[in-house]
Amino acid sequence: MNAGDDVRREVAEWWATSVSRIEPGVIELRGRPIQDLLGAASITDVIWLLLRGERPSERQAALLDAALVASADHGPHAPSIAIARMSATCGVGLNNAIANGVNVMGDVHGGAGQQCLEMYTEIRDLARDGAGVAEATRSTIARWRERSRYLPGFGHRFHPRDPRRDPLVGLVERAVADGVVDGEFLAAGLAVEAAIAPVPMNVDGATAIIYGELGFPAPLARGLFVLGRSVGILAHAWEETQGGRRIKGPIPPSITPAYHPA
Repeated sequence: MNAGDDVRREVAEWWATSVSRIEPGVIELRGRPIQDLLGAASITDVIWLLLRGERPSERQAALLDAALVASADHGPHAPSIAIARMSATCGVGLNNAIANGVNVMGDVHGGAGQQCLEMYTEIRDLARDGAGVAEATRSTIARWRERSRYLPGFGHRFHPRDPRRDPLVGLVERAVADGVVDGEFLAAGLAVEAAIAPVPMNVDGATAIIYGELGFPAPLARGLFVLGRSVGILAHAWEETQGGRRIKGPIPPSITPAYHPA
């Protein structure tokens, strides 16, 4: 073996991955030839496959699909969509408009699902250690409220009751009854909701239940939310490009911001 072979091996190992295999004439995702997936796997199946290394069951895929659909769009009220629409009028192209929308999804806008799943996981772990769900919920809520008066995944600035909550929770309840998932995260979510009533669970709280029940770690709750919301961002950015408006700002030109002298 010569020095050139050593360099090629080192570079190949530097980018080693188990996610995909790409060679001339070969595309494999987690060992599955792409030609076997085309027409046989949905995008939800492929998301699961790439993240988990295996295909989901039909019921697992249905739960993940529902969570992604629930996250897809929330109109220009959402900063990620408003920013994408404004970006689309600045001549930057759809890829930049989508990226700009995605890039504002942080701890406050877009991160609640991850935070909520972290909270549920604390409750689940304490309950497993013998605290019981009710006591685990009380102590976890107390710790989280030391950081903020807001509990991630509960309440909504726009909806008195999030219309996505009941269908998502209902899907999980049926999955628990059928033995598809074990129900620990569902129990945690419902316990938090009961403890802080009448503040209802929102879409982040409901999808966090789904991601937890499906075995996704908390950071992926944010990543999966971003995937779902990217669909809405694309649709809004594309619609905005079709209107012909240039340099759309956050308010119409006829309205000027109030001025408050320092």
